[in-house]
Amino acid sequence: MPGSATEDRVRAAFADQSAWAEKLGSPFMTRLTSLLGERLDRSSETGRRVLDWSGPPEAGADNVPLRLCGGLHALVRSGRLPALAAFYPPYPLGDGEAFGAAVEEALREADEELLLWLDSAPQTNEVGRSAVLMAGLLAVADLFPLPIETFELGASAGLNLLLDRYASDLGGVAVGDPESPLRLVPEWKGPPPPAATVNIEARAGVDLQPMDVRRDRDRLLAFVWPDQPDRIRQLEAALAVAERDPPAVDRADAADWLEAKLAAVPAAGRTRVVLHSIAFQYFPESTQKRIAGTIERAGAEASATSPLAWLRFEFLTADGKPSLRLRVWPGGEDRLLAWSHPHGKWVRWLGD
Repeated sequence: MPGSATEDRVRAAFADQSAWAEKLGSPFMTRLTSLLGERLDRSSETGRRVLDWSGPPEAGADNVPLRLCGGLHALVRSGRLPALAAFYPPYPLGDGEAFGAAVEEALREADEELLLWLDSAPQTNEVGRSAVLMAGLLAVADLFPLPIETFELGASAGLNLLLDRYASDLGGVAVGDPESPLRLVPEWKGPPPPAATVNIEARAGVDLQPMDVRRDRDRLLAFVWPDQPDRIRQLEAALAVAERDPPAVDRADAADWLEAKLAAVPAAGRTRVVLHSIAFQYFPESTQKRIAGTIERAGAEASATSPLAWLRFEFLTADGKPSLRLRVWPGGEDRLLAWSHPHGKWVRWLGD
């Protein structure tokens, strides 16, 4: 209902997303999410559904603002909304009133199509995070110079499962495939990570709604912010790598899947690494607890010849920025390895 607590919460979610876009260097998304939060009304089914959203609309939950922005971006990319496209990069933002009018027209014109984008959460599969995770795997390989088996939770299309197939320069430490079309060079602060050898022998991922690198290419690109072309180019390069040999991502609950994976007798002479990036916060609390319990029980059975590692690149509210943390067994030692930009643009390595 107009003026209801639900509507106020939805509009606040758009305002919060606008503030985050400003912090993350996206003037376009700052303006777009602000305009949507101000101008959404009940003249379209899309507007009614968004303003009467039945669940939590915020970024850490249903993330309604990015669902709608992803839909608009996809339609602009396809040529469906030329009037709105005139305000999208590479064109300048231009007059706010005219941009707002174009947004309102797009919501009416593409009402039915936009409703489909509200049905599922955004999935960007941010490949810039591969550089951060690879730095963590260097730390794992330095502790345990063994082949590695990775298990990624919340893997989306599995692009970060292929991190060793990209070329990364991490504080001067070169790792991965030097011939890869994707080269990741985050701004590095602090000492370099260990110059170890990362040898991934097996990899697997899980997601409630896995993306397919071929079928869902346009959907993945639609959730990258339009005025951040470097992220779009990175994603396109990662998709080119993945399309040659698509990663396997299972459709399942992360806790159920990990329990089954870690229940298997580990191969001797291999390090198992459970990893995830900006995903754990979206799991229900019960799922988080089950995952932690499963890993700790498996860790209690780990040995020097069959070690276990838990690598987490996540945003903890108390920190104010994402951190890279590593817990290893035998022993259960937990280390803060680095601070990082959420998209992997910079890494502050803390060393030992």
